[in-house]
Amino acid sequence: MTAPARALEGMKAIDGTADSAGLTELMAGVGRAARAAARALARAPAEQKNRALTAMAAAIRASKPAILAANAEDIAQARNSGMTGAMLDRLALTEKNIEGIAAGIEVVRDLPDPVGAVMDSWTRPNGLTIERVREPLGVVGIIYESRPNVTADAGALCLKAGNAAILRGGSDSTHSSRAIHACLVQGLRDANLPEAAIQLVPTRDRAAVGLMLTGLDGNLDVIVPRGGKGLVARVQAEARVPVFAHLEGVNHVYVDKAADLAMAKSIVLNAKMRRTGVCGAAETLLVDRAAASTHLKPLIDMLIDAGCEIRGDDAVQAADKRVKPASDDDWKTEYLDAIITAGVVNGVDDAIDHIERYGSHHTDAIVTADQTAADKFLAQVDSAIVLHNASTQFADGGEFGFGAEIGIATGRLHARGPVGAEQLTTFKYRIRGTGQTRP
Repeated sequence: MTAPARALEGMKAIDGTADSAGLTELMAGVGRAARAAARALARAPAEQKNRALTAMAAAIRASKPAILAANAEDIAQARNSGMTGAMLDRLALTEKNIEGIAAGIEVVRDLPDPVGAVMDSWTRPNGLTIERVREPLGVVGIIYESRPNVTADAGALCLKAGNAAILRGGSDSTHSSRAIHACLVQGLRDANLPEAAIQLVPTRDRAAVGLMLTGLDGNLDVIVPRGGKGLVARVQAEARVPVFAHLEGVNHVYVDKAADLAMAKSIVLNAKMRRTGVCGAAETLLVDRAAASTHLKPLIDMLIDAGCEIRGDDAVQAADKRVKPASDDDWKTEYLDAIITAGVVNGVDDAIDHIERYGSHHTDAIVTADQTAADKFLAQVDSAIVLHNASTQFADGGEFGFGAEIGIATGRLHARGPVGAEQLTTFKYRIRGTGQTRP
């Protein structure tokens, strides 16, 4: 019997609360098993990993009824607990979503294997040949909320990059995540890879998160938090291992004086209302004062007609009585709902300054036909993703061709933007000589 299994015997129930010693033993066993699996994965050939991913996608499709039933249980519990509509949208799965999960795994499978890829090489005057080569990170811990598809995305990407994954999903998506995780384990089994390569923390006890943040006795190499501001803040404050920071998406769309109005309306509507509960949703609309007389009212009318509440500055309130006054906190709020803050700014420089003051360095867009203004915006807005004439909802690893993502990293170290398979690697130097010694 494995250490995690022995620890589980001492727990009241898989969803219950263990005594401190039992939970500590459980998580320590998870960490040790992940470390052993990571060593095996680092040596696994691309064909074997791809075989596992193929089997995972097939298992997801075959298990569609079971996954939908599990998700229905999560949805019912979430509704009873008073979860908001936008968060329910994040949690809900449909047949189309499940097919998308399976297809995303197959896209990850078809990506080039990053492990062992030579990033650069050169020969020194003494004849030494030096190569910089991609290597797995090791064991990746992912702590996430609500969205059960992250279970599949994170598991598949970590496997492709040769990493073991320890997944700790939100309690509101427990049943959905378990159903998806079972499919991932089936794929590992079919490819003769260690089942501990992708582990789902088998308890809802919140103390398990704290144990992950300690690094599980040195067995966890990096943590990726994917969730609300509170989760990310806790991880950044308490983690004793490196963190891929994923701050909230206080995303802006700036409509420049040279913006085509029809294009601006299409982009703003999609950026805000396509899915209000995703991190790529626009939360602030900025309109150039030079275009306010022609562009502001049509944009306001469009958003309100679509069911979006607008909180604006004096100029926006003056344009429409239905606009509510914006507080200072509104400008830095990720609503994840059909609410947007709107303001008028004095051109592209003022827009850039506003984004620097209130933004979260996630995703920001400019709509303009003026290439000079666009180039300035793209160069000077310090966000992980900046767009010209496109919706902020393209802030998604799948849309980047990564197949999936673990999250949008907003920090500056190691990874920035969508974290895909390539971003889940590090590198080492491989040196070949012919007997050289250093004088």
